[in-house]
Amino acid sequence: MPGRSRSLSRASRLFPDGFAYGAAAGLAVDLLVGDPRRGHPVAVFGRAAAAVERRLHHDHRGWGALHTAVCAGSTVALGALAARAVRDRPAAAVALTAASVWAVVGGTTLGREARAIGGALAAGDLEVARERLPHLCGRDPQSLDGPAMARAVVESVAENTSDAVVGALFWGAVAGVPGLVGFRAVNTLDAMVGHRSPRHRRFGWASARLDDVAGWPGARLTAVLATVAGGNPRGAVRAWRADAAKHPSPNAGPVEASFAGALGVRLGGTLSYGGRVEHRPVLNGEGRPVEVADIDRAVRLSRRVTGLTLAACVGGRLLGYALKRRNA
Repeated sequence: MPGRSRSLSRASRLFPDGFAYGAAAGLAVDLLVGDPRRGHPVAVFGRAAAAVERRLHHDHRGWGALHTAVCAGSTVALGALAARAVRDRPAAAVALTAASVWAVVGGTTLGREARAIGGALAAGDLEVARERLPHLCGRDPQSLDGPAMARAVVESVAENTSDAVVGALFWGAVAGVPGLVGFRAVNTLDAMVGHRSPRHRRFGWASARLDDVAGWPGARLTAVLATVAGGNPRGAVRAWRADAAKHPSPNAGPVEASFAGALGVRLGGTLSYGGRVEHRPVLNGEGRPVEVADIDRAVRLSRRVTGLTLAACVGGRLLGYALKRRNA
């Protein structure tokens, strides 16, 4: 079919890399409208994963590994099938990537929630801030005063920049739509069952470890870009090198430490999850305590990191495409 071949050739020149166009379009949609209020694909996945858990749950690591494999594996498979269905239609491939990016990233909603809490704290309305805090993180809001909530918000903005934006874009650049949706599936499973509650201590082990592995490159990329985009590169590097390894999470440590150094604030310390008190190491001990105004600064840093991540991922894909064409 020579006509079809010429058409595909022209399309490949117009769309040399569908991820580049699709990722930019998906982030633009997220910036304009944020997450969908109803029928969010991540929420749909969460309900399906919960239904699978009800079927498979046993207090055993093996059953938890099966749950992880079923939920994450089926998501990756669906993403691969969808990508395969549009592989010969470049415009459709761009649209699929854009829709996938919009579905899995959450940078705009993250910023809105953080700023809403910051607004309540600035107005002195601690009860409203406590009501909204669970939308952003899993800490016990009733145990927190205003400064502690401001610190929790900045830490959540930092960590979620890696989890909800950078990590997804990184795996999208590596593996396309299957990478995008697969990373978000793994991250969601970790949030659902990866914590150390009595029910999930063993069952959620596989999800937590897989999330550590999948999140490793995105967390380091986030830390690097926060260092570049922040106002204090030396402080960010110093805090990252000195304090990241002290954090109990191998991925949250570099991200939160680099954000702390870049913003010149002190993060970490005592916090409470589900009635369980944790005493975490201080990150960037040379910094000052977090203030309400730092929430907006953290959101703006998160947005700069998002833009740099898009540039890095698209640049990497296009470079790979150029090298492939050169060696063909």
